[in-house]
Amino acid sequence: MTAMTPEEAVRHVLATDPTFAIQDVDVRGVTVKAFQNIPGTVPALLAAGWERHGNGKLDYLSYEDETLTYAEFTEAVYRMAHAMQDELGLGKGDRVAIAMRNYPELMILVLAISSFGGVVVFLNAWWTTEELDYALQDSAAKAIFADGPRMDRLLPLREKLRLTLIGVRDGEGRTALDFNALRQGAASDIAPEVEIDTDDDFAVMYSSGTTGHPKGVVQTHRGAVNAVFSWLLQSVIAPLVEPPEEGAPEPPRPSALVVTPLFHVTATHPLFLLSLPAGAKITLMRKWDAEDAVRLIRDNNITRLLGVPTQSAELMEAARRMGETLPSMDYIGAGGAKRPAAQVAQLAEVFPNAGIATGWGMTETNALGIGLIGDEYKARPEVAGKLHPPVQELRIIDDDGNAVPNGTLGEIAVKGPHIMRCYLNKPEATAQTVVDGWLRTGDLGTLDDDGYVTILDRKKNIIIRGGENIACLDVEGALHRHSDVLEAAAFPVPDDRLGEAVGAMVQLREGSKMTLAEITAFLDGHLAKFKTPTHLWTQHTPLIRGATDKIDRRAIRAACLDKQEAKV
Repeated sequence: MTAMTPEEAVRHVLATDPTFAIQDVDVRGVTVKAFQNIPGTVPALLAAGWERHGNGKLDYLSYEDETLTYAEFTEAVYRMAHAMQDELGLGKGDRVAIAMRNYPELMILVLAISSFGGVVVFLNAWWTTEELDYALQDSAAKAIFADGPRMDRLLPLREKLRLTLIGVRDGEGRTALDFNALRQGAASDIAPEVEIDTDDDFAVMYSSGTTGHPKGVVQTHRGAVNAVFSWLLQSVIAPLVEPPEEGAPEPPRPSALVVTPLFHVTATHPLFLLSLPAGAKITLMRKWDAEDAVRLIRDNNITRLLGVPTQSAELMEAARRMGETLPSMDYIGAGGAKRPAAQVAQLAEVFPNAGIATGWGMTETNALGIGLIGDEYKARPEVAGKLHPPVQELRIIDDDGNAVPNGTLGEIAVKGPHIMRCYLNKPEATAQTVVDGWLRTGDLGTLDDDGYVTILDRKKNIIIRGGENIACLDVEGALHRHSDVLEAAAFPVPDDRLGEAVGAMVQLREGSKMTLAEITAFLDGHLAKFKTPTHLWTQHTPLIRGATDKIDRRAIRAACLDKQEAKV
């Protein structure tokens, strides 16, 4: 077979495979391209993947010493869906929250909730009680499934918010309702008969922004499934771009190791949801440990890992120590933050069978965006990637929303069926972000004549710590709770392991002093630990301001980093 270019391969598949046929559709008054023949909803992905999972017989979900076949997983989904309808009185449009670490129950619940037309509310498992309070009031979710640590943080809110709390794993026995009892008492194990429109809401995922409080990103079924099939298309064109050698064995069944939280799109969409129609097995880790990951990949023939750059770097170092090359791996991707350019070639050397990849997407885009893999990525380790075809559009715009010439710095804007419906309860923020169907991402970059996108900066005041977005205003708001803090500015500090760490400069009241240990202790319970500053600078004079008399965060950051470098 003669190798095709990626563009030729996409055109060939679109012309010959009805699964990936596209059409123009109207979504909220905007005409976009969308897949014509794919499942219309997220729960419909379960049935779409049945044959690929050995008609339900193949092992699908593994967690420590637990394994579920695809049929067992599907039965658990439908039983829980009926239990929520019959025992909890939940129905179409109701928002149901999930607050837990990466347990199998989380995956079951996502599909169970969406199976009866409910809306999944993903709660960050690292949030404090105060942060959970905000999200639960914002989402109006009344039923929350929680494990032990999250239950501890939710119980103080139960009476105030009139919450129905259902215990999962170590959260069972804390309230009158438990996950296992509900599932076992279900009256049916077949799919609920509910009409769900493809443009109905599927989920609310919270994404940190520049306004302090996180914004609830409302995703639709259409958005999620179009993202899933855009990634599935990549696996279909791969053998057309790089044809296998004659007589080569069939590629192994895809198998993914989930190493990032399932309350973020990096894990839910291109790993969990994609695994359904792709026929892939899913393995969950209780907690990230690089050497454990090496052993899991080696012993279970895992083919795919997608995490933050820190994790692939740590995996590489652990594999070197253990003398492993992990030949089953065909994909090692990074999202959530930019991978250091020098690391690309190093990863390719340690894992010669794997395609080293990078990707960029947002909660607001159902994680779909741009990416690059293999030799293309090794040759251009500084770029963010090319647009994943075929339903997206991308352009670089100026402040007025006009497209700028290739090579010109501007804001990245994307359009397609995968764009969020809105920010929950924030019409003004929605109107500012989505204009005529184009999502203004807040990321600044350039587009060259060959379609490669380079991301150079952020308009948004966000720190990306190990792939976790942290709003600077969120950190500053918590710092201002301290009676001795007059002003505060939070900003990213370069970090070799995490990419960025949280730094802060504060103006203190005259005569007061503050150490990093003291502010860390003060913020405990007010701010999630991953948001707490690990670098602190203090002064008794006002912070640097710009021409409009606003605090100049960039100038403050530069001055603090200069001081830090001078000490070194």
